[in-house]
This record gives sequence, structure tokens and C-alpha cells, in this order.
Amino acid sequence: MVAQVFVAAMRKRRVIETQQGLGICYDAGGTDVEGQPGNSRTLAATNQYRTSQAIVEPKSLTTFLSLRSNLCFLETDWNPTFCQITDSFLAFRFLDKAMIIDNLDASSKPRNPWRLCSLNQVEEVKLVLRLLPIWLSCFMFTAVLAQTHTLFIKQGSTMIRSIGPNFQVPPASFQSLVGLTILFTIPIYDRILVPAARKLTGHRSGVTMLQRIGIGLFLSVIEMVVAALVEAKRVSIAREHGLIDTPKATVPMSVWWILPQYMISGISDVFTVVGLQELFYDQMPESMRSLGAAAHVSVIGVGSFVNTAIITVVQAITARSSGILLGDNLNRAHVDYFYWVLAVLSALNFCVYLWIASGFVYKKVEGEEPQQGKGLDLDM
Repeated sequence: MVAQVFVAAMRKRRVIETQQGLGICYDAGGTDVEGQPGNSRTLAATNQYRTSQAIVEPKSLTTFLSLRSNLCFLETDWNPTFCQITDSFLAFRFLDKAMIIDNLDASSKPRNPWRLCSLNQVEEVKLVLRLLPIWLSCFMFTAVLAQTHTLFIKQGSTMIRSIGPNFQVPPASFQSLVGLTILFTIPIYDRILVPAARKLTGHRSGVTMLQRIGIGLFLSVIEMVVAALVEAKRVSIAREHGLIDTPKATVPMSVWWILPQYMISGISDVFTVVGLQELFYDQMPESMRSLGAAAHVSVIGVGSFVNTAIITVVQAITARSSGILLGDNLNRAHVDYFYWVLAVLSALNFCVYLWIASGFVYKKVEGEEPQQGKGLDLDM
């Protein structure tokens, strides 16, 4: 379907709506809901990316009747002198050409799906395109999330991990703190935060999906700031005790100092990861929801590659000046500097996300109540 819309738009790239267009194709039937054969829903045209109105002059009433026989319909308020196509798109408006009926479409009995697409198909493609920037803006979040499995563990391995006289906490076991935090945070979120937010915003979910993701992205910035401060404290203690060049020595600092960064990671996971899952399931076309689930999962995988790329770039830059950052000796690796780099990048990414989300318009379906608010809906 995505390919058909792009091909149809390219084939009609020279069609001028106000001169050569005969109307818009409204294919009979909408999007089939997964698991519900025969149940179809039609997407409503959104106001995002829209500008002025365009006037179309049909050739004759015969043309209009011919179009109806092909299951393509003009505006319901059509009259013999003109038909009004409301609001052509500003961004991605070239896709609108895929649903414009020209003379060749009007003279063809069977509709060629590679030349004429319905408004519903075009809107579904735009749904996918609207989600793409959100998908890209979440890579930094998963790059931060990757630290819980790598550098956080390495930090913990150099600190005092004793519980009682005979038990040492394995450093890798601290990853379970993220899961435990999620386990305790979700009931608090559902039973306390959502009802309180619902009273303030009037939204049935308390906050919108994009607001939920944004809260998690903001918390990831806080997580890196906390991690940088804790690491700076660890290095200063190692320096005070003359352990700066003894990487295998245990720094006299309790491992529980890294507990806050693990907990913030778990809380941010509740907001962003769950919010992404909900967004990509709810806002994708029904026939492409499996692709939405795959896109949500792929954020984690691609974010790990982004983290690797950042480390490579940082090491390449620092190797030319003051030595390699993130070396084998953790006490001299300046991991706190790396955390500050991630904090700055995450903050910039958060600003970009706010800009993207502020213009996001939720999916609208004919006959259903639309999502409340637009994008982040900061005025709620």
C-alpha cells in the first residue's frame, strides 16, 4: 500500500489540482481491523500539514456519474458547477496527488491501484510518516538505557558490595533493580498518578501517549546527570585513598550509591517504553500494526548501535588530545565525562522531540471520538 501511494503520486506529479483534477477518490470501505473480517473503518482527513482550499471544476455531470460507478466519490456537497477539495497538504502534499481523479482515471472502468489511491490509503501512509520522526527521536533514550547493562555494572564492580560478613552482591544482579522499580512503579502510576493527572488535564488516560514518552525522555537526562555525579564522587574517593592507578582495588564507597540511577532508569522505562508500545499500536494503520510492534522493539536494538557509535566517536576524538576516554582503568577512564556527553545529547534530543511532538496529530477515524489534544497538548 505504501509503495502504491508513492508510485501513484509520482505518476501524477504534473497533475494540477485546480485545473486537471476531477475530485478525490473515496474508495468504498475503510481499513479492515485485524482479526475482524468485514469490519472496516475509514480514516478522517486530518488538519496537519494543511493550507488553503482548492477549487475543482468537473467537466460534466456525466463524468461525475462515471466516477461513482468506479466506487470513487466526490465531495458530498458537490454541485454541477464546482467541487471543493478541502485543504491540500503542505508537507507530504505530493501524496495527495495519488487520490486526485484525472481524465485517465475517469475513463478507466477498473481502478488502477498503482495510479489512483483512495483518501483512506493516503491517510494511512501519512500515519506511518508521522510516526517515523517519533521513532528516530527515541534512539538516544535506548542509548542511555544501554548503560544499565554495561558501565553501571562496571561501576558497581569497583565498589563495596558486602551484605553481612559473608555475602557479596554480584555486580550484574543490580540490573534486577530496573525490573523491581518497574514492578512497583506501574501500580503507583495506574492507581495514583493517572487519577490525579486525569483531574488536572481531563484526559481519560491522565496524560497523552506523547506526553508519557516525553516524561521518560526527560527522566533519561536526569539519569545521566545523577550517574555522572555519582561517578565523579567515586573517582574522588579513589583518588583520596591512592587507588587511582589500581583498577582492581575496591573503592571504599557503598555500591548503593548507584541505586538512584537504576531506579530512575526503571521509572523512565515505564513512561517511554510503554508509551512507545501504545503509540505504535494505536496510531499505526490496523493492517500494519505488526509493523508498528516491530518498530517499537527495533528502537532498543538501533539505540544500542547508536550507543556504540557514540563511544567510537568519543574515543576517536579524545585519543588525539588527552588520551583515550573509557579505557581499561575505570578510575582514569573519565566515565563521568562520558555520562555528561550522554546527558547533553539526551537534552538536545529531548528538545527535538518536543518540537516534533508539538505538531503531531493523532489518528482520526470516521464515527469514532478522536484522541483528545494535539501532540503534546501543552495547554491542557
